[in-house]
Amino acid sequence: MHASTSLLVMLLASGLAARQDQAAQVLEFEKQMESAVVRGDVAFLERACTSDFSFTHGDGWTIGGQPLRVENKAQWLAAVRSAPYASRDLDSVQVELHGDVAITYGRYRARYKAGEPGRTEFTVWFERVYIRRDGRWQFASHRTVHGPTFESKRSN
Repeated sequence: MHASTSLLVMLLASGLAARQDQAAQVLEFEKQMESAVVRGDVAFLERACTSDFSFTHGDGWTIGGQPLRVENKAQWLAAVRSAPYASRDLDSVQVELHGDVAITYGRYRARYKAGEPGRTEFTVWFERVYIRRDGRWQFASHRTVHGPTFESKRSN
């Protein structure tokens, strides 16, 4: 009995370790995506996104309204090509794994390189879907669940 219990514990631990490794891979891929957006690296993003990719901006849909806009892959790549961001930093991101599908949810803090005063720094809470195909993760969908929320400059 003791040997079978030990074996069960080892199997469960190895399964947990594999899931943690997959979650870490998804988080690393998500960081690479954000860096590519800041650089305007459309070549990387073209490979990283699924052909049916969609990006839903704004949270109006969460209360029965309309999002600010919904972009397909070509539209989103055109928007990030000019590298309008000075930064996009992930924060509070969690990963939920479902076989070859990963869902992340969390926040990014972003800053535009230029813009109207009081409208260059903002946060977005999101939910994203990634699909593993041929052993690599691809970005399938982004949906803003809260935001964008623009931040005013704080004095120290």
